Amino acid sequence: MKKMLTAAVSRVLSGVTQKPASRVLAASCKYSNNATFEIKKCDLYRLEEGPPVTTVLTREDGLRYYKMMQTVRRMELKADQLYKQKFIRGFCHLCDGQEACCVGLEAGINPTDHVITSYRAHGFSYTRGLAVRSILAELTGRRGGCAKGKGGSMHMYAKNFYGGNGIVGAQGPLGAGVALACKYKGNNEVCLTLYGDGAANQGQISEAYNMAALWHLPCVFICENNRYGMGTSVERAAANTDYYKRGNFIPGLRVDGMDILCVREATKFAADYCRSGKGPILMELLTYRYHGHSMSDPGISYRTREEIQSVRSKSDPIMLLKDKMVNNKLASVEELKEIDVEVRKEIDDAAQFAMTDPEPPLEELGHHIYSSNPPFDIRGANQWIKFQSIS
Repeated sequence: MKKMLTAAVSRVLSGVTQKPASRVLAASCKYSNNATFEIKKCDLYRLEEGPPVTTVLTREDGLRYYKMMQTVRRMELKADQLYKQKFIRGFCHLCDGQEACCVGLEAGINPTDHVITSYRAHGFSYTRGLAVRSILAELTGRRGGCAKGKGGSMHMYAKNFYGGNGIVGAQGPLGAGVALACKYKGNNEVCLTLYGDGAANQGQISEAYNMAALWHLPCVFICENNRYGMGTSVERAAANTDYYKRGNFIPGLRVDGMDILCVREATKFAADYCRSGKGPILMELLTYRYHGHSMSDPGISYRTREEIQSVRSKSDPIMLLKDKMVNNKLASVEELKEIDVEVRKEIDDAAQFAMTDPEPPLEELGHHIYSSNPPFDIRGANQWIKFQSIS
């Protein structure tokens, strides 16, 4: 009888799925629903008041921000690996270290708002809604890429996201144009127009400032100051390194771009300023890139390894958010580790897709020149080669 009872209990237990010990531990923790944090005060220019110096982070938002930043970080590291394996060719500019910028900016606006940026666009492509696999497949030039394999690293697009622009500073006037469309339509939307500290010295950026201020456009100009324009430090490239004051007649604020909460609150402030009809505003995000300017730049000829490691150990945006959440009982270390595992699997699966998905056929070379147009023939490399363009 005792043996029969033991066997029955054993059969019942064998049918129960055992949870990993880490999940049981995480589930047993008593989490806070939210916590209040002090954030660094922004430097202001031509503004009487700026963003708040305290903010509330909910557990739900914190977990979402953490996963998004980890996804961008792991995606960029995987792109580095694929480039070195020669699956990715040509230009490739990575944004690891700057995750608080793309995730924080997205957290501060609405999905219906608009974003345009430079060629360092992978993170923004993801936060604007593109799947990781479509980004990596675009990098490897495959049909499943977000631009069907024809855009590559610098030309990715999504709904209300206009790239990815290969020409330094060219997105400045384009962003002002998107903001002009917002004002013309009267839809209470804004456009975030991003560029780097190197592009800040381009004349067309100043021209965009002028038009946006003249026409009171709802444009948030954002300078991602990662301290080096290609291989030149800001001190060697600019007579005035206070980029948030460069608008002259446009109000500005300088933000800690390594703290996602600081970026989020500053973005909300700037977007509200534009929505109120006051015209454009300029934000400078103080940030740092761990990789070189592009994959052809080792990134250590103009700065030391010690400098990079110092930023990693003191100001890493993912580390800062993780510490905030764990220390205020918004999450446990075990729970965040489980997110890390999920993210790595997603990235590995996406990379496998990006390496095995077929390349677009040659006959599609002329497709999608226009968004809506009857099919027509276009000339190839010489007059005897013809391709058909289909919208």
